[in-house]
Amino acid sequence: MKMLITGGAGFIGGNFVHYTVKNHPEYEITVLDALTYAGGIETLEPVADKFTFFQGDICDHELVDKLVSENDIVVHFAAESHNDNSLRDPWPFIQTNLIGTATILEAVRKHDKRLHHISTDEVYGDLELNDPAKFTETTPYNASSPYSSTKAGSDLLVKAWVRSFNINATISNCSNNYGPYQHIEKFIPRQITNILSDIKPKLYGTGEQVRDWIHVDDHNSAVHAILEKGKAGELYLIGADGEKDNKYIIETLLELMGKDKNDYEHVNDRPGHDQRYAIDATKLRTQLGWTPKYTNLREGLQATIDWYTENQEWWKAEKAKVEAAYAEKGQ
Repeated sequence: MKMLITGGAGFIGGNFVHYTVKNHPEYEITVLDALTYAGGIETLEPVADKFTFFQGDICDHELVDKLVSENDIVVHFAAESHNDNSLRDPWPFIQTNLIGTATILEAVRKHDKRLHHISTDEVYGDLELNDPAKFTETTPYNASSPYSSTKAGSDLLVKAWVRSFNINATISNCSNNYGPYQHIEKFIPRQITNILSDIKPKLYGTGEQVRDWIHVDDHNSAVHAILEKGKAGELYLIGADGEKDNKYIIETLLELMGKDKNDYEHVNDRPGHDQRYAIDATKLRTQLGWTPKYTNLREGLQATIDWYTENQEWWKAEKAKVEAAYAEKGQ
């Protein structure tokens, strides 16, 4: 089987390449990535001889058409994904997440290929901190940022192509991923690399916001379960019951790294900061038999700390630039 992975040099997509090479050698892999700031070919260096790489934009109709025609399955990770960046400049999110996804869909329709579309739980908006409810596959979309609204739009495009053109596609909406190769602008790697750089970790506002954390390898094992057993046209939520507030995360990272758990500083909160995300993955677990490996969040965080500690050459060159950008916003 030939698999095209869009966004395969980014965080989740890059880990998906690693996971697939290790656990599913039956796939012949092609990676398409634009290599923006959020994607680096060095992420794939350990498995460089295991795939074919194309640098390009998913809005490039000719290139996308060619690559889709040559593969059996398309796993679509490529997206602009940083909320803060979408608040500063929404246009790249509209271009990549909407127009890019439409370009993929038209190629999939033309060549009758299998598609799996990767999305986020942020399309559902947020929940109150004291609300016992969780997101399910029937939760209405209620996106609250340019990022999440364009991801919601891309989901709806896939659903429309399934219904209108009967393409063979599935969708997954995942909770917050963490793990190796995540850009250091993101919350967990930013705090880990701050501690490693003798910079005090930074907590948005009061840190009461809750995220439902999942290790990236667990997310990617779930994607393979959907590819193998998922039903065409269906949507699956991916989560590992990892609900914790940001204050818990930053204090746990400090503790695991041998520091005083209170040795961090509060910074300006993110505009329109969503309060709580929570995933009900019952459908994925019961229908497809999927279970996560990292059921203990502390163990997953320790493994992530170990990776950033052992791979400082991967992130150090970008650290000063990232922190300078946050400092301009008082964050």
